[in-house]
Amino acid sequence: MVAKTFGSAVSGVDANLITIEVNVGQGTSFFMVGLPDSAVKESQQRVESALKYFNYRMPRQKVVINLAPADIRKEGSAYDLPIAMGILQASEQVNFPELDRYVIMGELALDGNLRPIKGVLPIAIEARKRGFKGFILPLENAKEASIVNNLDIIGVETLDQAVDFLQGTLEIEPLVTDTREIFYHSLDDNEFDFADVQGQENIKRAMEIAAAGGHNVIMIGPPGAGKTMLAKRLPSILPPLSLQEALETTKIHSVAGKLGKNASLLAQRPFRSPHHTISDVALVGGGGNPQPGEISLAHNGVLFLDELPEFKRTVLEVMRQPLEERKVTISRAKVSVDYPANFMLIASMNPCPCGYYNHPEKECVCGPGIVQRYLNKVSGPLLDRIDLHVEVTPVKFDEMTSTRKSESSKAIRERVIQGREKQKLRFESNPEVFCNAMMPSHMVKEVCQINEAGKALLKTAMERLGLSARAYDRILKVARTIADIAESDSIKVEHLAEAIQYRSLDREGWAG
Repeated sequence: MVAKTFGSAVSGVDANLITIEVNVGQGTSFFMVGLPDSAVKESQQRVESALKYFNYRMPRQKVVINLAPADIRKEGSAYDLPIAMGILQASEQVNFPELDRYVIMGELALDGNLRPIKGVLPIAIEARKRGFKGFILPLENAKEASIVNNLDIIGVETLDQAVDFLQGTLEIEPLVTDTREIFYHSLDDNEFDFADVQGQENIKRAMEIAAAGGHNVIMIGPPGAGKTMLAKRLPSILPPLSLQEALETTKIHSVAGKLGKNASLLAQRPFRSPHHTISDVALVGGGGNPQPGEISLAHNGVLFLDELPEFKRTVLEVMRQPLEERKVTISRAKVSVDYPANFMLIASMNPCPCGYYNHPEKECVCGPGIVQRYLNKVSGPLLDRIDLHVEVTPVKFDEMTSTRKSESSKAIRERVIQGREKQKLRFESNPEVFCNAMMPSHMVKEVCQINEAGKALLKTAMERLGLSARAYDRILKVARTIADIAESDSIKVEHLAEAIQYRSLDREGWAG
């Protein structure tokens, strides 16, 4: 007899439907076909042990399991449960009248308990799209899958529960989650707040501009000046995630297995801060079985690179294309997957190896040429993609001990949202661009027009400060964002003047 069950294989951030066909016939062998990897092949031992634990038997006949379509590689241990169900049906030990109406996934322990799996959200989305009645899966993953409506989410803890449910002898209420209520309720649950930061008003202002225009930022300053503390608070002033963005972000974290137990829809923008020893593959994604990297986990959020010059040069160079294209394509001989990577890059660095170059009180002990060599570790093409260069100076004692309350993230966020609204209207006809930082050069000329006084100021600044040609477009984009925050239709001289301040690394001779 041939039995059919349905599972799913995740590719990139999407899922493909997999039909698991089980045939029990004459003979004594066990075959599994359809491009299974080692973890899938090993399911024979787990399934046999789990079946015996609940007094079922593994057929002592010829068992052929086909995972179709055969040209898609099947990976991981999540096929254990559908294979077990197929074997029970094909060997006529039980009868499941509605087996073909459910997608089934789960890893079996030797005692028949179910362990959580990765990529549940894209599988649930695919199951609904294909018109299945429900999705049977480990109980720990049920909350994540319940984000998807119009699909019965049946969370089970053991193989026995799944068998009884499909036989109709056990009733399990489908898990229903009011996603919208949970999502909107936790939108403002930010762990960090700018109200905790004393002083550093100029850096807060730079962060506000960066958030409003989607600009990348690099902070240069001595150790202990507050660079990391400020970076961690940036997500609290970014516009709240839309439901669509939250779904995209949750899908990526689901595929990477980063959601944890009983997780639901992510309502906060992600903040990723990889260590400087990270490899190229861990940053952009990949591996033999392609997985999303840190830049994809930071999708719709912030990627913070602390101590930028300490990162391997190759690691920083592989980021250049994703910064431009807002996605990363991982190609292998047999497979090519796309992961979204639309993130804000925030980097921080010391001005020199000892950390005290340009410090108001402490003296730099680095020798001649060492400062320049240190700064040169960050390549020009990468700096070209960073709009704001901000110098961070240590907080004075008076500011540190001040009792004056700093402006809260909520108040700053309102101005950021208002700035983004202006950009949304501006780029309505261009779906590829949704904030000022993403404008291509030809659009900068149209959108960022300046008057004669502005041109004169920009010309003087470029000549006197020795600003490079790459700084020109960046200054105009940042000035446009400053004007948006100020609710100005045109770029005024004061907006340009403020934007010019944020190009310190472009100044010739900045490092002597």
